[in-house]
Amino acid sequence: MLKGKIAVITGGTRGIGYATVKKFLENGAKVVLFGSRQETVDKALTSLKEENPEWEVSGAWPNLGDADAVAQEIEKVKEKYGRIDILINNAGISDSTPIDNYTSEQFAKIMQLNVNAIMNGIIPTVKIMKEQGGGVILNTSSMVSICGQTSGIGYPTSKSAVNGLTWSLARELGPSNIRVNAVAPGITRTDMVAALPEQMIQPLINAIPIRRIGEAEDIANAFLFLASDMASYVTGEILSVDGAMRT
Repeated sequence: MLKGKIAVITGGTRGIGYATVKKFLENGAKVVLFGSRQETVDKALTSLKEENPEWEVSGAWPNLGDADAVAQEIEKVKEKYGRIDILINNAGISDSTPIDNYTSEQFAKIMQLNVNAIMNGIIPTVKIMKEQGGGVILNTSSMVSICGQTSGIGYPTSKSAVNGLTWSLARELGPSNIRVNAVAPGITRTDMVAALPEQMIQPLINAIPIRRIGEAEDIANAFLFLASDMASYVTGEILSVDGAMRT
């Protein structure tokens, strides 16, 4: 579905990001994954190469909060491949701190990585995509961007901002043949969720109409669809992948 496409995926060393990198490679894309540290990037690359030595995948670890550092890495991808067809802004942090314990610094940190850092990747990539005649930008939102959560106000606020960014960029960049969408995962079996005891997991499952927790591959499949030509007329959408758990 993505044969010959060049993709950059942030937060690609584990969880949803890693599953998406693997899914894209399986579908013929060439992928550059961004991680937070060299050791985590190297570990992810080693794992992927062990699975299939023929996959064309490389990595980098720019500080996503540093616009110049991100722009430099984006330019390196363009210099290597001549184009960037797909950008997935997946890196982010969550939070569940009650408002009584919140600090302005904590709020700013979440907004920096979940919103500002996305723009640091989008701005240089849009220039490349306009020059080449189009592309796809995909963002990771969240179920809580739609329904909120009971604590940790910064996280749903940041993901609501991602939705607004997605809708607005889709309208602005449509004439340039650049599609912009987001995926809003529900509760997904990442390392953090997998570590929860059974007595905490089961009530979560009971609250999901489809009666199971999402898998990282479920989210990767959504990204695959939106990145592919099958979604050539889909832009400005926030695709919920949450088993209908909206409350």
